[in-house]
Amino acid sequence: MGFTSAGQVDTPILSVAYEHSGPTDAVPVILLHGFPYDVRAFDEVAPLLARRNAWVVAPYLRGFGATSFRDDATPRSGQQAALGTDLVEFMDALGIDSAVLAGYDWGGRAACITAAVHPERVRGLVTVDGYNVQDIAAAHEPGKPEWEATYWYQYYFHSERGRRGLERNREELCEFLWRTWSPAWSGAAAAFPASASSLHNPDFADVVIHSYRHRYGLVDGDPRYQDLEDVLAGQPPITVPTVLLETGADGLLGPSAAGDREYFTGPYEHRLLAGIGHNAPQEAPEAFADAVASLL
Repeated sequence: MGFTSAGQVDTPILSVAYEHSGPTDAVPVILLHGFPYDVRAFDEVAPLLARRNAWVVAPYLRGFGATSFRDDATPRSGQQAALGTDLVEFMDALGIDSAVLAGYDWGGRAACITAAVHPERVRGLVTVDGYNVQDIAAAHEPGKPEWEATYWYQYYFHSERGRRGLERNREELCEFLWRTWSPAWSGAAAAFPASASSLHNPDFADVVIHSYRHRYGLVDGDPRYQDLEDVLAGQPPITVPTVLLETGADGLLGPSAAGDREYFTGPYEHRLLAGIGHNAPQEAPEAFADAVASLL
């Protein structure tokens, strides 16, 4: 199981570590992990897709694994426009004109942004739990109390106590998130150690803290991404063929992904993953791979 090869490629901002499987001249599929996960989430997905004649590529996001910033002076931004730009620049660096994109959490956000803003680069999109482009202007509008309770970690990261907690207790904190966000997945605690090393990237805490502060308008973004943030503020529709996976047992509560239907104006399919939590590809690799394969 897992990927067969690893690589490192430079973009204008990052040196991106990635793993890949399958023939490099096949249809590219880019798999994008979230916080606080890494590419191990796709260890069972990758061989399923490689056997279906796809070139399967999974980068470590900024702040994770061996991905690093090329310049010490670059702000360690975790804002959504940075993630979206990283994906396009990663594709450029590998010479990928267009690909099927599939992601969840932060990775789903990067995939949705690229599909919305650069549809010519996207053959198809698999997004977990909806339209993942943040509406920062509405970030201070409260949700239902039961949803708000699950966002405690975001509010924690708004404080310096939370920053220190993430820096000092990153494994304990993130393993707790794994378990509580996937309450029906009995294997969460056992699977976590394989991804724990990725959380010790020297930029991890800075990128994470900036991400959860920027999305609430509490800190400024990196000016190089402001033009894209302005576009994303308009909540642009996604026109590419899309499979939306709704997790049926996600411990990170929020509105149903089905409520995002209006943002998808191209071919669209909604699939419910009953009993599956936040880490969809690692909990339901066959269903995740089937969704991707339907777009090949």
